[in-house]
Amino acid sequence: MASRAAVSKVLRPATSSIRALSSSSASASASASKLVGRNALLTTPLARVLRSEPKWLVGAEQRRLASSDEGVTQMTVREALNSAMEEEMNRDETVFIMGEEVARYNGAYKITKGLLDKFGEDRVIDTPITESGFAGMAVGAALAGLRPVCEFMTWNFAMQAIDQIVNSGGKTYYMSGGNVPCPVTFRGPNGAAAGVAAQHSQDYCAWYGSVPGLKVISPWSAADCRGLLKAAIRDPNPVCFLENELLYGVSFPVTKEELSEDFLLPIGKAKVEKEGSDVTIVTHSKMVTHSLEAAELLEKNEGIKVEVINLRSIRPLDIDTIIKSVKKTNHLVTVEGGFPAFGVGSEIIAQICESPAFDYLDAPPERITGADVPTPYSESLEHMAFPDTDIIAKVLKRHLCE
Repeated sequence: MASRAAVSKVLRPATSSIRALSSSSASASASASKLVGRNALLTTPLARVLRSEPKWLVGAEQRRLASSDEGVTQMTVREALNSAMEEEMNRDETVFIMGEEVARYNGAYKITKGLLDKFGEDRVIDTPITESGFAGMAVGAALAGLRPVCEFMTWNFAMQAIDQIVNSGGKTYYMSGGNVPCPVTFRGPNGAAAGVAAQHSQDYCAWYGSVPGLKVISPWSAADCRGLLKAAIRDPNPVCFLENELLYGVSFPVTKEELSEDFLLPIGKAKVEKEGSDVTIVTHSKMVTHSLEAAELLEKNEGIKVEVINLRSIRPLDIDTIIKSVKKTNHLVTVEGGFPAFGVGSEIIAQICESPAFDYLDAPPERITGADVPTPYSESLEHMAFPDTDIIAKVLKRHLCE
């Protein structure tokens, strides 16, 4: 409790000093002014550039079937993340949340909605706009025995804190000989959204996936988010939890088991979302949706049976599940939204070519990736910068027919 209070005091303004510098009348005037300003901030609509709905936005008509019909309900990814954090905070009082606008504003994407009211300012902490500063505080709190969940408004902003994540967080557990765990979870939206241009559209899976000492998760469904975020918070290692902004409002079916407070998914284990016998697709995050759609189209129109593997975890990588699938289908195609060079797909193909599965391949493995350019802001160009359902289906058909 002392550690949490210390963290909270560092971030909270010294209200007693402020009161000492002003009279009671001036204080009342300032409070009224602040209230007006705060209400204006809450009610003033944000300026937005009008854009048509992206072709590759996941919609309600694209929901997958649940693995079991027992007690199935619908849950958005946003609700899944929120409930996972709430349950872990109820379970363990050392878990707390920090980041920009996570408390009074309920989070930039409303992922932390209601948690301030439930747990108070000592455990849901608004930070200044300094990623390096609050990421460093999160690592320090983890090394001191707490379990911080550190939210980045976007992983693009986390580049300001990459030294804290990679060096202070990622290496201390190893360099201490296993004596000083660092149970911090860094989370936030990753990859492209819509209309946010080059500096806000990068996919960091390959960046952090290359670092020993970090665990890297790229979830897709509501069940993925619940089970893996809870597992990340309980893990003694630093975990980079890379979400997708466009999935936050998407509903997925969840079973009674997946809604249980004891529901966990193992980090480092992929899931076969759809079984097939003709070709293997390995993908993660939002590209799982497009891969499943492409698989359904090909099966319906061409009779091609595609096996779709949802990686869930980037590091550790479940190469065994991929090897098993490739031995069955004799073909491999990877799909991702990141850049092609030195990407997740490149690593998967390299490991397959170095494994016994190589001898089972009937054709060279292929990658489907984002374009090798900074993401354009232009809407027409942005659509061409990332794979969609049609592109995936076209590549798979060519891969098998040539």
